[in-house]
Amino acid sequence: MMDAGRNDIYMGQKIHLRLMTDADTKKIVAWRNKDFVRRNFIYQELFTEEGHRDWIENQVKPGHVVQFVICLEDGREIGSVYFRDIDRETGTAEYGIFIGEEDALGHGYGTQTAKAALVYAFTKMHLERVFLRFLSDNISAWKSYEHAGFRLTGREESVTTMQGERRVRFMEIDRASWEDMADI
Repeated sequence: MMDAGRNDIYMGQKIHLRLMTDADTKKIVAWRNKDFVRRNFIYQELFTEEGHRDWIENQVKPGHVVQFVICLEDGREIGSVYFRDIDRETGTAEYGIFIGEEDALGHGYGTQTAKAALVYAFTKMHLERVFLRFLSDNISAWKSYEHAGFRLTGREESVTTMQGERRVRFMEIDRASWEDMADI
């Protein structure tokens, strides 16, 4: 699945992922600061280029985070996906995604991205379990995660966002479940 010459992961016919670089900072900050993206994140403060560079230096470079840019077949970049809080001892990480181009929403790119990212998580990172959190009123994200194989854990929390008190739900997928559904 990995094309060593390009550092891409391919999945399906609509998207491919490439490792994020420092050069992606401006576009990632711009995407992450769009209102339609921010309102679906638990952390909703505005991002800065300096903050993103700190993220790269203190999280990505030491290996606590692996982050990709989501690209369409024609090379257009539409968002980002990442694994954070990577715990190599327990084999766990948290999954996160955002589509930063509004016209790219609703085309299945999120589901294909999740599937591609899980291939990387279980075959390249050798994780045992991937989990995620999402705001419970983000139904399209929930459905996309389910289509990719994630299952609700039953755990919920309340958080305070810029819109007030909101509920957060948790989902996860383990290696065995992923292998049962994947064509590996």
